[in-house]
This record gives sequence, C-alpha cells and structure tokens, in this order.
Amino acid sequence: MASGGVASGGTVSCGVVVAVVTAVLLSGCVGGGSHTPPPSATATPTPSATSSAPAAIVFHPGGTAQQNLPFFDKVNHATLAAKPDALGRDFIDGLVAAGFAKTDMQVTVDTTTIGLKANSIQFSVRMGTECLIGQNGADAGGYHSQVVPVLSTGACLIGQTRPIDW
Repeated sequence: MASGGVASGGTVSCGVVVAVVTAVLLSGCVGGGSHTPPPSATATPTPSATSSAPAAIVFHPGGTAQQNLPFFDKVNHATLAAKPDALGRDFIDGLVAAGFAKTDMQVTVDTTTIGLKANSIQFSVRMGTECLIGQNGADAGGYHSQVVPVLSTGACLIGQTRPIDW
C-alpha cells in the first residue's frame, strides 16, 4: 500500500508540477503579450484613419481601369440608388455625367428578342488595354463589376451590343 500511496502521491506531485510549470509559462506569454497589443492597437487605428481618407473616391481620367474601378462602382451604385430598375441607358448616362467617355462605352440590350425585359444587362468602359465591366440584373444576383483585358476585337463585351446613339 505504501508503494500505491507513493505512486499516487507521485502522480499528484507530477500533475501539480505540470500545472505549475504550465501556469508559469502561460503567465510569461500573457506578460509578453502586454507589449504586443499596444503596437497592434496603435497600428490598427492608423490604417483605419488612412482607409477612411479614400472615402473621397474620385475619377482618374488618365488612370487605369483598376484605379477607376472604385469610382465606376460608386457611380453605378448611385444610379441604382436613384433608379433600382435602371436600364442600360441609365448606367451609360450616369457614367458619362461622371466623366467617362461615351465613345469608350458599350452596353447590351435591355430586352430579349421577343420584347421581354432582359434578365441582366452589361455595360463597359474601355480604358487603354483594360475594360471596366458592369453587370446588373436578377440573373446576375444584383450589381457586379470587374476589370478585364480588352478583347482581341478591341471591344470589351462579347456578343451583340446596342448603339449608344443618344
């Protein structure tokens, strides 16, 4: 029994030692972490303050499509806010009013070949060797945009587009 008591006591002692060592190690981590959060806390507000500055999203006339994507989105979201059922002309007119060149734009038709409302419409602005592409409609899941390279045809959209003659 003595050996059983010793073994049992040894196990408890070993468990206590492991618990104490673990507590000491963890307290060292907690103490070491106290100087880590202040730099993180300081670093986090600085980027947040910086990221709030780009709230002034502007058009970059000589810029790339990627640089102008936030402005493109801003204009198209404003068009949708003003007219939730916006058609192709609404998007084109909004983009022209915002400074994009109408001659660099394409838009798909608003109706199907049998006169029904198209499930989605696409519109684009060519900017150098890239295109800003916007799409809106129920089948598209709402508004989406992206930047893609200009097609080998020199166009941005595949398929039939309508003339922008207004």
